[in-house]
Amino acid sequence: MELREFAQKVQYAVQDKLGADFQVELKEVRKNNGVMLQGIMFSREDRNVMPTIYLEPFWKAYIEGMPFGDVIRDILNASGKERAAVHIDMEFFRDFGKVKDRICCRVVGTERNGELLREIPHVEFLDLAVCFFYAYQGDVLGEGSILIYNSHVKMWGTDTAELMRLAMDNTPRLFPWQCSTMKEVLREIMGPKQAEELYEGEVPMKVLSNRQHVHGASCMLYRGVMERLAEEWGADLYILPSSVHEVILLEDTGERSAVELRDTIRQANRTQLEPEEILSDSLYRFDRSKKRFEIIL
Repeated sequence: MELREFAQKVQYAVQDKLGADFQVELKEVRKNNGVMLQGIMFSREDRNVMPTIYLEPFWKAYIEGMPFGDVIRDILNASGKERAAVHIDMEFFRDFGKVKDRICCRVVGTERNGELLREIPHVEFLDLAVCFFYAYQGDVLGEGSILIYNSHVKMWGTDTAELMRLAMDNTPRLFPWQCSTMKEVLREIMGPKQAEELYEGEVPMKVLSNRQHVHGASCMLYRGVMERLAEEWGADLYILPSSVHEVILLEDTGERSAVELRDTIRQANRTQLEPEEILSDSLYRFDRSKKRFEIIL
C-alpha cells in the first residue's frame, strides 16, 4: 500500500472514530529542504487549533506488520483529542508590538530551500539563509514556532532589516547558546561508561548549539560567540555544519585536510541525518583575526 492510499484510509477511519463534531483533513506539509510530509489534521468548527500528525512513521509501522486498528489507536493517542477542542485567540499576532519581543531566527540551506525562500523574508549568509519565526509560548499549547512569511511582514508594516535586528536580540535571550565538548555530548547521549569506552582520550572538537538543542546552528550568528570561542582556542576555527540543530567546531591547526573534512560532512549528511535536518555540504571557517566567516570548500 502506497503512502497516499494509506493516508486516505486513515482519514476515513479517524473521521469515523471522532464523529461529526470533528473535521479530519489530509495535508501535505513542506518541511526544511523541500521535504514534503503527509499530515492529518483534526479540527472543530468552533475551534481554531488544528494539530497535525505526520503519517510517515505510522505508515512504516503498518507496512512492517502493525495491525491497522492499532495504527488508528496510536494516531488518536498522538493527536490528543483535547488539543483539537481548544480555541486560541491569535488576534495578537496581527499586532507587531505584541510579537516583536519573540521574533527569532534560524538558519537553513539556500540551495535546498529555494521555493520556500521566495515566500519568506530572509538574509543570505554564506550558502545559508537566515529566516525568522515567532517563538510561541502559551499555557495550553506550550512552546512552538510560527514561521514568518512575506505576508506577515506586509501586515506588520516592517521589513527584513528590522526582523534581523530583533532576532539578534531575542534569539540568544530565548535560546541561550552552549558549547560542549564532544565527550560531554556523548555522555549525555550514551552514558558516561560507553562514552569513555568509545573515546579514551580527549576529542579535539566541540559542539555549538542552544540549550534546547533545536535549530541551534544559528548560535554561530550570536554576537561575539565565535569571537569568544576562537580567542579561547587561540586559533581560527573550522565549522562543520553537522545539522540544522548544531555545528561542530574544530581548531584549524593547518594539519587537517579541508577536503577530508568536507567529505566527512557530506558523508554524514547522506547517512546519519534525516533529509530535513541537513544544513549544508560545505566546510566553513571563522577567521580569528578578521572576525569573519568564509566557505572553504
